[in-house]
Amino acid sequence: MYRLFIATTYLVGALFLLTFLSFVFSISPQKLVKEFLSQEVLFALKFTLLTALIATLITLPLAVILGYSLARFQFPFKKLLKVTVDLPMAFPELLTGFLLLVMFSGLLKPLTTIFNPVFSPSGVVLAEIAVSLPFASRIVYTTFKQIDKRYEMVARSLGYSFVETFLKVSLPMAKGGLISATVVTFARSFGAFGAVLILGGGVYMKTETLPVGIFLNISYGNLDRAVAMGVVLMAVSFITVWIIELFQKEGEDSRF
Repeated sequence: MYRLFIATTYLVGALFLLTFLSFVFSISPQKLVKEFLSQEVLFALKFTLLTALIATLITLPLAVILGYSLARFQFPFKKLLKVTVDLPMAFPELLTGFLLLVMFSGLLKPLTTIFNPVFSPSGVVLAEIAVSLPFASRIVYTTFKQIDKRYEMVARSLGYSFVETFLKVSLPMAKGGLISATVVTFARSFGAFGAVLILGGGVYMKTETLPVGIFLNISYGNLDRAVAMGVVLMAVSFITVWIIELFQKEGEDSRF
């Protein structure tokens, strides 16, 4: 029976690998390099990296605050708030972007005279935050729930303030989870599509991220450029998963 399990694992892995390779080799290396160096692909790559980095820098502190608060404190409507924070993980990205668009077109419309994210680079960052924050806060929450509160209680009994305990005890013990949250946040932001398209508008060479660029070029019929953008996204995704695997292995080794 165990051979069936192993054979199934090999089969699924081979199918995924075949899909990846067929995609990469769907155009010649010369065309791939040419498309890589095109002005549109370079813009989309730089813009996606910049917005993903900004989104990650904003999302991670928020995720730490949310995750720690939900894991450690008791307060009114805690369960409702936790469900509210987690709920967007089950939403299609298009719905997340549509919710943001409706909010800034209705309830928060007076705010748009100062800050208007609709069809703008700031909207791309906001959409990426909305997509990645629920996942990051969930990872941080799970991490702190797995850390014994007695360590923090001992630190407080020895005279540490709440801030000192949080910075010198809680955060160092949550290092692995925080790194995972950071990597996942960046990956989700880098690959965000639906929410970015709806709120950012997918404007050519203005709010065009790599995922949006793939959509636009498929619409134009420029499949070579869409493949080039897809290969870049695959490369970033591979690096992301590899980093997560390395830290998971490091965490497993440290237990023994």
